[in-house]
Amino acid sequence: MSDVVTGLHSVTIHIRDPLLARSFYRDVLRLKELLFDERAARIVFALPDSTTLLTMHVMRPEEGGREPGTVSGIVFRHPDPAAAVAEIARRGGTITMPATPFETSIGTFVRAGFADPDGNEFLISNRTD
Repeated sequence: MSDVVTGLHSVTIHIRDPLLARSFYRDVLRLKELLFDERAARIVFALPDSTTLLTMHVMRPEEGGREPGTVSGIVFRHPDPAAAVAEIARRGGTITMPATPFETSIGTFVRAGFADPDGNEFLISNRTD
């Protein structure tokens, strides 16, 4: 049987205000904007060192998926999560969890949390494997 998953193309989150989200992801996280379609309320960003796209748009009433502000479980990477969230806070971002050691069966890592303007929450970790 062949693989049913061969990669990850994109991660999509729902937002309420495209201009506010655009500013956060572009100016606070400093992600590279690939597309901004104001009419479609859609934004696409490149993730560093990845071919996976971070896409976002305003959720349509007939669309399935998670409501804006309910996304969690997406983990970004940085060698120093404490420094990363300090910079995110300095740029106006909301920190939801300070840098904290996290014990796993293969070692201890550091992770921290932040939220976008809609309340979608992300982790940032120094874990590389």
